[in-house]
Amino acid sequence: MSTETVKRGRPTVEGSARQARLAARAARVAAGGEVKRGRPASANSARQAKLAAKAAKLANGEMIKRGRPAKQAEVAA
Repeated sequence: MSTETVKRGRPTVEGSARQARLAARAARVAAGGEVKRGRPASANSARQAKLAAKAAKLANGEMIKRGRPAKQAEVAA
């Protein structure tokens, strides 16, 4: 059995644009800056309004039911 270890995976190219971006990002984090990730959410979207309503209900202590509402029994006329 060999005790030599071989570095696995794709090697990094130090002068690449990606490495420069990663280094700039790490420098911003180290300086206490903000690093945003992902697509920003629109404050006026229907989903954000729904999430805000749900958060308000939770803050008021209301019960939030999950899933589809139960089917109502039909009354024969």
